[in-house]
Amino acid sequence: MLWSDPENKPPKELRDAQDMMRRVWLVLALAMVVAMLALGTR
Repeated sequence: MLWSDPENKPPKELRDAQDMMRRVWLVLALAMVVAMLALGTR
């Protein structure tokens, strides 16, 4: 890789969108665990 090559970074909007999707998936996974525990204790 040459020193004059541009950095291989996605634009800020794309990185922000990826972070938001990661958070959404994390919240969904936690909600599923809580739902399973709630249904299992009945």
